[in-house]
Amino acid sequence: MREVGLAATELGPDGFLPAEPGAMAEVLSRNHLQAVGGFTPLLLHVSGHDPVPEVEKLLQAYAATGSDVLVLSAVSGREGYDTRPVLDDRGWRTLLTNLDRLTDLATEHGVRAVLHPHVGTMVENPDEVQRVLDGSSIALCLDTGHLLIGGTDPAELTRQAPHRIAHTHLKDVDARLAGQVQSGRRSYTEAVREGMYRPLGQGDVDFGAIVGHLHGHGYDGWYVLEQDTILTDEPRGEGPVADVRASVEHLRAILSH
Repeated sequence: MREVGLAATELGPDGFLPAEPGAMAEVLSRNHLQAVGGFTPLLLHVSGHDPVPEVEKLLQAYAATGSDVLVLSAVSGREGYDTRPVLDDRGWRTLLTNLDRLTDLATEHGVRAVLHPHVGTMVENPDEVQRVLDGSSIALCLDTGHLLIGGTDPAELTRQAPHRIAHTHLKDVDARLAGQVQSGRRSYTEAVREGMYRPLGQGDVDFGAIVGHLHGHGYDGWYVLEQDTILTDEPRGEGPVADVRASVEHLRAILSH
């Protein structure tokens, strides 16, 4: 990460960094990387399940590492991201209430909570994104890949609601494969395996428009590169690092304009 010029990192999945907050902070410091926060999948739509204790524990690690963004996703409760239930009004009320509760809790700890619309979760498509914007106070994580796959044009969302975007995940997408996921001809998992996610600039996301809309409205949040790469037993050359390098160079060119 340092070799390609990255200055910070999200905390990643379990096992990417040490679980103990002090050890986590030491690894980041030794590699001169600032902690951003991370992706936190939570069950938010079930009335008998309280997500607050889990988040309170997580925020202790945030304090130790200086992380400042809590990236939430509203998981379905099912395995994987290929199927999900349909929420009724009660489920939506529970989800939106929990989003506001967690926003307030994070604020008390000096952390910004954002909701990550994500394929296969309870907030995936344009109507669901709009329901969150209308029914809660939480800011959004603009994940350019998952929004596009879920049917939302990320550039248009950025144009319409730049004031609600506080964090950005940059992923490029092959729109042809994304359309097959939307139509049900291919599962999300199958499309990822076939290379739906592309290095920045090699897919169909309009990053120039997105960055332009955000900067035009004073955006001061992070740009987080998420590079999904299909691993092989014998990667050639730099392997996945080559895609990351290409993405970083593409983003730097946009930001320099």
